[in-house]
Parts: sequence; C-alpha cells; structure tokens
Amino acid sequence: QVQAVESGGGLVQPGGSLRLSCATSGRTLSDAAMAWFRQAPAKEREFVAAIRWNGGRTLYADSVEDRFIISRDNAKNTIWLQMNSLKPEDTGVYYCAAEPGYRPVWGSCLTYEYDYWGQGTQVTVSS
Repeated sequence: QVQAVESGGGLVQPGGSLRLSCATSGRTLSDAAMAWFRQAPAKEREFVAAIRWNGGRTLYADSVEDRFIISRDNAKNTIWLQMNSLKPEDTGVYYCAAEPGYRPVWGSCLTYEYDYWGQGTQVTVSS
C-alpha cells in the first residue's frame, strides 16, 4: 500500500511562486514515474508534469512549460513542483500521482495510468 501526501498549497498573487511537495510512504516508488495533475472547479483533472523514475527526464503540459519545474529525490521519497509566474488559470487542487512501477513508456497524461494518488492541495492564484 502506498500513501501520498501533498503540501505547500495556498493563496498567492498573480506572478508569485509556490513550491508543492508530495511525500510518499509504504512501497518504494523509486522505480516509478510520478506526476502532478490539477483540477479546477467544474473541470476535469488535467496533466501538469511528470518525471521519470530516476529524475533523468521530465515532461510538461504546454500551459506550464517554462514556468513549472518538477523534481524528485528518491532517497527522501518526495517529489516537488516549483511553480513560478503563477496565473489565475493555475488555480485548482493539485494532486501527485505515481505509476504502479517501472515502465519503459512513462509519463502518461491519462489519469487511469496512475495507481497511487494523494488527497490534493489547494492552490489559489488571485489578487
């Protein structure tokens, strides 16, 4: 069993920054790609970013490319999402997710490809 707990959300003004964390426990996920998704009110959950099991490669949604940075430390069982130049449209609940294990093809933008999810942390970008 895997538990994932996100933290670091909050209220920030447009142009500001936040750093989200996701700490996992239970089965090791050091061989699994992990990702961040977000869900705005009345919208479907959408892919934000993913990182390969060893942190060697990353993927981003076009809407956050060049503003967000995903990273991980397998020794700490933690991934992060550094969010810069935040916009009101970045508002939503942010979730971390993990694939079930090593996959040669990783980093899907589809929610059903991920087996483990956190409870989410709210990010609100507003003046």
